[in-house]
Amino acid sequence: MVEDEVIASQLSALLTPAITSQENYYRQLGLRGRILNLPLMVAAVLTLLWRDVAGVTELTRMLAREGFLWCRPTTVTQQAMSQRFLSFPAQLFEGVFKNLLPSLRTSWHQRNQRPLPESIQFTLRKFSRVWIVDSSTLEALFCKLKSLEDLPKGQLAGKMATVIDLMTRLPVEIWFLENPKASDVKLEENILQLVEGQTLLLLDRGFYHFSFWLKLIEREIHLITRLKKGASIKIEQVFTQSYDLRDSLIRLGSGTTKTPYITLRLIEVRSGNTWHSYLTSVLDPKILPPYVVADLYRRRWRIEEAFNTVKRLLGLSYLWTGSLNGIQLQIWATWLFYAVLVDLGDTVADQLCLPIDAISLEMIYRGLYHFYVAHQQGKATDPISYFTSRENQDLGIVKRQRKPNIKLIVAPFPERQRDPEQFFFKAAMEIPLTTAMQP
Repeated sequence: MVEDEVIASQLSALLTPAITSQENYYRQLGLRGRILNLPLMVAAVLTLLWRDVAGVTELTRMLAREGFLWCRPTTVTQQAMSQRFLSFPAQLFEGVFKNLLPSLRTSWHQRNQRPLPESIQFTLRKFSRVWIVDSSTLEALFCKLKSLEDLPKGQLAGKMATVIDLMTRLPVEIWFLENPKASDVKLEENILQLVEGQTLLLLDRGFYHFSFWLKLIEREIHLITRLKKGASIKIEQVFTQSYDLRDSLIRLGSGTTKTPYITLRLIEVRSGNTWHSYLTSVLDPKILPPYVVADLYRRRWRIEEAFNTVKRLLGLSYLWTGSLNGIQLQIWATWLFYAVLVDLGDTVADQLCLPIDAISLEMIYRGLYHFYVAHQQGKATDPISYFTSRENQDLGIVKRQRKPNIKLIVAPFPERQRDPEQFFFKAAMEIPLTTAMQP
């Protein structure tokens, strides 16, 4: 498909300031102002991603015949392009990514028509931010560079860890570990250096480490995670005990250096015949009621969806190169494109006055082709208007609602409080998120 000038101009406007901010660093690295420079390489990588180009040979052909994004037609050899992918400093893409994020956050705060989930609204009255942390193993399936065709397929290529802001859905930080079997414990120091006080972290059981939790709590960073099966607990106080809810203050640990004592809240919620157990370091149910804890942890799945998007939809399961630098380049570039896709999805959600959870990022990504066709036919001029138009509902941009919306119970002691004014979350309880909504 020929490059669509509307999409190209929007990507150019969004990314040019971030690219320009890295040009001094580009020169400090001793890189010459050659043809395959930073702007062209960013354009090349984004074109590989959003147009799903089969390989560098085809990418080189496209550059020579038609150009892409902000790059005019330019002739380079396939060998030169392949070598550039192998050696181009990944930290330059990291810089572009990190310089882009503040502008995306600013844009997010300027939108106010799409609603936030009730549990997030409630929590941001007490915390400045709600972040999710998780990691995912990378599997190398070399397919983009011809020079790598003979390398073994399917070998593990390291592990990436990501922090996602649950409110904006934008990535906050990305880390890469060369050892694909590295424990999440290796990331603890990174997390402690990154996260500020008044943050609530949603962690999976890979971070089940009492000493780490105590360090977080000392810094006024709180957490929600899951209780491991077979954990030995001592109940110290019961807040609620009913047919479908148990909320207790408990003590975990054995008092050793490896498993020191720690006091937490254990919240157990019945769903059918199954009990789901959650741990939180927020000890007061008035600050974080039990059903809010459960709903927030359910939203930890947003980071799994992000991994699925970057690996399956944006191709991070198919690494272009076996070099360490090349893997990191692709990681930064893919998460950069993911952030742009989230920004586009949030803009659509805002126009439709829907939560971003109701918008399919996959169908927006796939819908770019349909917008291109409509634009070529003179039927569309703006992708946001195109995606939000009634006649284009068949694109599946808005997800089908599978479950009815259920009011969120925010009573800290549900069995004692029956006043509907205090039992359910209400729109009247919404307040300006002045602390949480700072870019």
